[in-house]
Amino acid sequence: MDSSLQEQLTVRFLKEISVPKALGMIIFISTLAFLFLIWLIYFRETSDQTAAWVANLPALNALLNSSSTVLILLGLYAIKKREFLNHMKFMLTAFITSSLFLISYLVYHNFVGHTPFPGEGFIRPVYFFILISHIILSAFVVPLVLTSYYFAFSGKFSTHKKVSKWTLPIWLYVSVTGVIIFFILNAYV
Repeated sequence: MDSSLQEQLTVRFLKEISVPKALGMIIFISTLAFLFLIWLIYFRETSDQTAAWVANLPALNALLNSSSTVLILLGLYAIKKREFLNHMKFMLTAFITSSLFLISYLVYHNFVGHTPFPGEGFIRPVYFFILISHIILSAFVVPLVLTSYYFAFSGKFSTHKKVSKWTLPIWLYVSVTGVIIFFILNAYV
């Protein structure tokens, strides 16, 4: 990547934040977000009445996760072709669709709370394996994605590449399994 393109992609104020301070902020924000989500789903009392449109949010969430998956794969393809600007556009759009997913997911669980899985037999352990691995990795994907963006936009591209080698497969797994969970749950609810 030439230096003029590197300079265009660098956000000046991020370049001035030290790595320990940035990582500390990312871990703090990610931890708060995860704890809030756990509280919202498992400990907060839900409303007795829910608007009809809330029932459509899981399908929207699956669509947003599917979109994120496609965009991440397009971003991977672009970076393999050394198309840095296209890579950036795809990955930023994937971040936006993932963020919209998170907002929609929070709104849904604000009204509904925890969704129990009623399936029986072989599908039950399969579903819970996918769900538990999805939840665990989703806790890691937020700080990984934010760290990848921090290194990219602070001009630390070699470190961005190293972090992204972990971020990409985890982000893909979380996006894909989110859609799988939706379809399995819908088949039994």
